[in-house]
Amino acid sequence: MQVSVRLFAGLREIMGSDLLGVELEGDSATVQILREALSLKYPKLHPYLTGVAIAVNEEYILSDESELTDGDSVALVPPIAGGSLEALVTTEILTPAKMRQGLNDDKAGAVVIFEGVVRNHHEGRNVVRLEYEAYEEMATKQLASIREEILEYFQDQEVYKVHIWHRIGILEIGEVSLLVGVCAAHRADAFEAALRAVDRVKETVPVWKKEWSADGSHWQEGVMPRP
Repeated sequence: MQVSVRLFAGLREIMGSDLLGVELEGDSATVQILREALSLKYPKLHPYLTGVAIAVNEEYILSDESELTDGDSVALVPPIAGGSLEALVTTEILTPAKMRQGLNDDKAGAVVIFEGVVRNHHEGRNVVRLEYEAYEEMATKQLASIREEILEYFQDQEVYKVHIWHRIGILEIGEVSLLVGVCAAHRADAFEAALRAVDRVKETVPVWKKEWSADGSHWQEGVMPRP
């Protein structure tokens, strides 16, 4: 059987490619077998394989005993530094006013819009710009999933709408990389829902950041995805 393996961010640069083809014995194999095969065939990947999450056909896999089948699309998702009007991944400039238009509801007493912006420093280093990369298809699905998760979590607290937009590409200092908008009956619930949504974006969405400075560039270390 054969599976395709997609690489992102630092892993892509290490291998010099964003796609690998891997042959596995038999008609099926586990994720653990794939990790072992990758380690043997691509020694450069070996140090990183225990520190990545696995997605199969754009869904996170929670166990290395999960079965793979011929033709599966597998993604190695490095630690995360991540559409529709409700859940959007885009290269376009993000504008809060545009998001605000979709958050109107006569029942609402509060609308909260969070803006994540590019700052000029990180861990004591000067930053001149950031470059965001995403596994776009999966990132869009994850944003939609977070939206549904937040609406379900706050279903008894009159949270009516949740919109999440993430920009990718090269962003300059001060530009907006993330917008999260919440429409709710009460301000406390709107703020809480927005904060929870932002945290879940950071935990689960496959978006990575390359930091550019006067000395060059490097990928920011992130956290292991938490599906």
